[in-house]
Amino acid sequence: MTGSPSPSPAAAPAPGPGSSSGAAGPPTGGPRRLVSRAAAGAALLLVGALTVSVSPATAAPEGAATDPLARYHRQHLDWKSCVLGPDDETGKELRKAGARCADVTVPLDYAEPDGRTLTVAISRIRATDAGRRVGALLLNGGGPGGQTIGDPPWVRTSMKQVGERYDVVGVDPRFVGRSSPLDCQWPTGSFARGAGTDRSGFDRMVALAKDLAARCRTNRGDLLPYASTRNTARDMDVVRAALGERRISYLGYSYGTYLGQVYATMFPGRTDRVVLDGVVAPDRYNPRLLRGTERANRRALEGWADWAAARDGTYGLGRTRAEVLAVLDGVRAAAGRTPLLIGDHRVDEHVLPVVVFSGLSQDNDAAYADLAQALRDMRRAADGHPVTPSPGFADTLSFLLDGSASAYGSAQAAILCGDVAAPRSPDVYWRDVERARAQDPLFGPVTQNIGPCAFWDPPRERPTKIRDDLPALLVNATGDPRTVHANALTVRRMWPSSRLVTLRDADQHAVYGVFGSACVDTRVNSYLATGHLPPTDVTCDRDSK
Repeated sequence: MTGSPSPSPAAAPAPGPGSSSGAAGPPTGGPRRLVSRAAAGAALLLVGALTVSVSPATAAPEGAATDPLARYHRQHLDWKSCVLGPDDETGKELRKAGARCADVTVPLDYAEPDGRTLTVAISRIRATDAGRRVGALLLNGGGPGGQTIGDPPWVRTSMKQVGERYDVVGVDPRFVGRSSPLDCQWPTGSFARGAGTDRSGFDRMVALAKDLAARCRTNRGDLLPYASTRNTARDMDVVRAALGERRISYLGYSYGTYLGQVYATMFPGRTDRVVLDGVVAPDRYNPRLLRGTERANRRALEGWADWAAARDGTYGLGRTRAEVLAVLDGVRAAAGRTPLLIGDHRVDEHVLPVVVFSGLSQDNDAAYADLAQALRDMRRAADGHPVTPSPGFADTLSFLLDGSASAYGSAQAAILCGDVAAPRSPDVYWRDVERARAQDPLFGPVTQNIGPCAFWDPPRERPTKIRDDLPALLVNATGDPRTVHANALTVRRMWPSSRLVTLRDADQHAVYGVFGSACVDTRVNSYLATGHLPPTDVTCDRDSK
């Protein structure tokens, strides 16, 4: 999944496979900006990692002489301005909200804590109600690969008065954002592509996936073995200790929900209040996170087509759902014959489905308008007209078709491939694509397509066997097209002491503080304020207050 919105999907700068985190659009933060971008990492089954586990960094008391991580746990943090320069809008937002930033030192390899180190960048807005302070609330906006350091201001606002009782802490995971980077020098920000319409098109995607993997091995082979969710969880525990907290509360979106599950499993007793929004089921977590989302994405597409049809006077895409979808089918066929020239970019049969897919994670007018404008631009190009893309569409094309977001896609792939092994035979993916194409010719070739993990070295550790139970608050929309509602039901059954808040009749990925449901936001804030889960599961209607 990912993984943070300016809730428009085809626009730039929400959690995700993905991110939600989430990643088929420009990443610039947590769910306020990136959740809607998660095509690969909101994008974001366990096919088996057969390597021997490295022993985890367990929870020895930080002051104990036997603690091999004592120097990390007891490190002094140098809090400073978050503004990196005159063009740093994220830093300016953090400064305006009263946040300060610091770099936390962590070992590259937890099996050799005296060896090479990395930095993990964090931001913090401190609690103002010291007398009723709960503790630190750590955030992860999804992806994997999504930045979270810029999220404390909007999360603090969403928390309303309860935010005064928490230190709200954004953490850019290892190799992400302002932390020590892992950039493979990719020509794209996402490995997500459609498989094409025939075997020759699929073979081109095999070659692309192989090339992306080779670039990572060549350019960052020294870091790849240490990119994993388990190491990110270990880093989180170092952050916890460096902040002086015995336990942390946690808010994770999309892929961040899986990270929260791994952390709670590896470090039992270290969590207080846990909110997981856009839930990834651990038995479904692997490099092919998008498999099984075809039906939810088709429903979301139909909902968007109804919206566009009601605004035919604005977008001219048709007056009925069928007419709007027919326009999309015609444009898709045209791109399959000859790539569409959109500004300086060419949109072909591999890119067009990802543009549509990335437009369907946020259920709101702004996101729907971006997708409608993108389709309008593509139809004009298919008709032979010169096209300057709308701003949101231009950002998405840049994300997908140049190297400006290489670091995002590189880190996302490194984490997914470093967590769970993927099938290595292209024929496995081709058979899956062909089966899925018969059910959904637009989305099936995206969700089942091959990626660089097919050509990655095996993970160093086995996947985490997630704990049997945790009293957490789970949040999911029924129509979530990235982390489908069934995932949340799975984790709810795994964790009988948890509770599930469901937003009904919304095709929305990431709900709390993002969608604008007072019903959902109130339940989450009540839990964060009191530590008491609702007595039963809760269902919120789309328009409920």
